[in-house]
Amino acid sequence: MKIIAGALKGRTLKTLTGPAGYRPAMGKVRESLFSLLEARGVIWAESVVLDLFAGSGSLAFEAVSRGAKKAYFVEKDAKASACIAANAANLGISGQCLVAAEDAIKFAGKKPTEQVSVVFIDPPYAENLLPQTLKNLLRREWLEDGAFVVAEVEKHLRINTEGFEGLTLELDRNYGSTRIIIWYKE
Repeated sequence: MKIIAGALKGRTLKTLTGPAGYRPAMGKVRESLFSLLEARGVIWAESVVLDLFAGSGSLAFEAVSRGAKKAYFVEKDAKASACIAANAANLGISGQCLVAAEDAIKFAGKKPTEQVSVVFIDPPYAENLLPQTLKNLLRREWLEDGAFVVAEVEKHLRINTEGFEGLTLELDRNYGSTRIIIWYKE
């Protein structure tokens, strides 16, 4: 998998094959997602990113390539976390990347050391982990004012996208079997 844009454009990320539901964000979806965020005012050079259920870490690596100051990668699978750390080292950006081999929902339930401006949430399909993850992020005040939360979920996931106090729905769009939902924190 290659990074699409920014300082690391064209660099390759190693990925693992994993259990069902482990699916790195495809280039076309990543490109569209980053265009949507930039059109809504995200300035990567001012951003701290949190990638929950990181998998390959492709979304946060893309953000760092585009100038994000720092990225937190949270992935409970030890092999995937090690692969993320190895990719950060190979790309020469380990100093900007913090990798946690932890459960993403529990991590989101911890008090943050700093607030973040963009959160990527890509939970395993068919496990309904998105609502509790969002509730934890909001309860523990992970999001700075003006932050964006991006969820990549299955197309037919049933969720009340307007049911999270403090978040305003910005976009809910399907890309094939993938659904991208973007919220904005007031």
